[in-house]
Amino acid sequence: VQLLQSGGGSLQVGSSVTLSCEVSEGSIASYSVAWFRQAPGLEREFVCSTRWGGANTNYIDAVKERFTIVRDNFKNAVYLEMMSLKPEDTATYYCAATLGPLQSETRVDLYDYWGQGTQVTVTS
Repeated sequence: VQLLQSGGGSLQVGSSVTLSCEVSEGSIASYSVAWFRQAPGLEREFVCSTRWGGANTNYIDAVKERFTIVRDNFKNAVYLEMMSLKPEDTATYYCAATLGPLQSETRVDLYDYWGQGTQVTVTS
């Protein structure tokens, strides 16, 4: 299984961007999917997730009301819609997935598949 990411780039404060994550095998509906980010010198950080079945989403406080995780079962993809970008959003963003439900969506070690990462740089 491969997670193919696209999107990102160099952006100005307050702008918006959408990251994409496509699953190469199976149906995205069967996966729990999350977005993580990692800034230089820091550990990989959970950002948000959409649970297996797609009924619930979860966000860290720092991105609530600004980021939206969207699951599109027809396109077999998950998107991260990012608005009102801040310099502290600068990081490499990774999508992660695993089949079925997870006991803890925020744990890096519970995800079996990872995208290649995409850089988001926010400047003022």
